[in-house]
Amino acid sequence: MWTLANTAHKLKRRGRTAEVPTFWLLTDAERIPDPVAHVAKLPRGSAVILRHYGNAQRTALAAQLAHVCRTRGLILLVAGDWRLAAAVRADGLHLPEYMARIGLPPGARLWRRAGQRLLTVAAHSTRGLQQAQRLNASTALLAPVFPTLSHPNDATLGARRFGVLTRAAHVPVIALGGINEKTIAALMSSGCVGIAGVGFAG
Repeated sequence: MWTLANTAHKLKRRGRTAEVPTFWLLTDAERIPDPVAHVAKLPRGSAVILRHYGNAQRTALAAQLAHVCRTRGLILLVAGDWRLAAAVRADGLHLPEYMARIGLPPGARLWRRAGQRLLTVAAHSTRGLQQAQRLNASTALLAPVFPTLSHPNDATLGARRFGVLTRAAHVPVIALGGINEKTIAALMSSGCVGIAGVGFAG
């Protein structure tokens, strides 16, 4: 994990990316049922996106993660719920692509502007990247780049197509899907500003 994180820092940076971490962990209720222990292993400066949609203990889990992240110098975003993000004093909000199509509600816009909080948007195509740009997102998570355990049957972009989309995007792009110490080599000239995944800290 640390080797992968160090390699991620070497990815080409372009544009307005100073506030965007290069190494991202997405929680997953099935693959990471207890994300707190995984987050505690992340290198300082990494980012965490709490998904765990539908989890009955999501509020308590968000509070736990917020404490761990503040203690360890990590960035926390909550997916799909700006009110929960605000309640635990998270560093930002993540929107799945279907929510990005709807846009940010007024309350979320005010909350984001008031604290200069991060906004990330999931994207799977040019249209998704355009939605991220329209929302003035801090970054878009473009996926899946390579075959992944989370969605083994999904069509992938591949390194070449990913690079084309990334270089044409008007928003910083994070690579998501099937990224490991071998596949990251194909992304070094893609123009992306970081990598994300579920299994990094497992």
